[in-house]
Amino acid sequence: MRPPRHIRPSLLGAALAAALAGVARAAAPAVWLERMNHALTHLDYQGTFAHWQSGRVQMLRIIHRMKNGVVSERLQSLDGSGRELIRTGTRLTCYLPDRHEALVEHVPPDSSLIATLPVYDRHIARFYAIHEGPRLRVDRHETRLITVMPRDRYRYGYRLWIDRAGMPLKIQLWNVDHGGQVVEQIAFATLTIDAHIPNSAFTPHLSTVGYRWLRNRAAPPPPSGGLSWIAAWLPPGFHMATHVVQVMPGAPGPVDHLVYTDGLASVSVFIERHAEPRATHPAIEAAHMGASYVFSTIVDGHRVTAVGQAPALTVRSIASSVRAVPPAAPDPTP
Repeated sequence: MRPPRHIRPSLLGAALAAALAGVARAAAPAVWLERMNHALTHLDYQGTFAHWQSGRVQMLRIIHRMKNGVVSERLQSLDGSGRELIRTGTRLTCYLPDRHEALVEHVPPDSSLIATLPVYDRHIARFYAIHEGPRLRVDRHETRLITVMPRDRYRYGYRLWIDRAGMPLKIQLWNVDHGGQVVEQIAFATLTIDAHIPNSAFTPHLSTVGYRWLRNRAAPPPPSGGLSWIAAWLPPGFHMATHVVQVMPGAPGPVDHLVYTDGLASVSVFIERHAEPRATHPAIEAAHMGASYVFSTIVDGHRVTAVGQAPALTVRSIASSVRAVPPAAPDPTP
């Protein structure tokens, strides 16, 4: 039996309202993540925060400025070592006074020295469920708790306490494979959003006389017909984002650098060409460094080292599947 005509519009309106409410609920956490990433990259701020990993706590100071479209950042250790990182645009310099060394490399323009934080998009949503939690107070600031939950064992989850300005006052990485155990945490102790930060804030306050300067730079292209490298197995959603050949300090020769990511988690794989030509057995080395896991082995006489802010299962599986790909045969067609 068909309902009376005067009832149909109200039913359709109720269904439409329910559908729109569902879309709004789904969009709300994404809006908070968008606000957070905009704040981290576009606001001028400085503060101190505690970084906890592997049972150790380190205090750090961060200064961030966006001026004329160029990001400047400075990250200082407050533990007495004097170590600091200074970034201008894509150039990052790491000063190590205890070793009298400075390392120079390039970083993506949208990266942050605080942490790698989630950006919501459809690809991410396939592998992470994002939930908006209650309002909570963190150090007298009202925040919104956003939870990024992995849908499988191959990636970490995030808990983010975001204030009204979009700044994440507290960040936790947690492992779904260990009952939600927190593997790394960042919590701001002080935070000030400034209208003006001078250029002098990004000048190292130490003498670099006698320092050894190390630079990661691109290596010459390998000779025609040389081997290439791939990971034969990847977790769902992961893909190769970068493959470059670099000259790295301490390496005996050019190093292949592969980066695999799902858009949030990432694993870097380094292959030292002919590093150990006589090795026939995979001499495995593994170590946890907070949320990061390092796994090293031998593949066809080459040292393969994978480093990733991801569960050990992910890093180990990607590194163990690395294989050399022979050069493609030339096309005989003139």
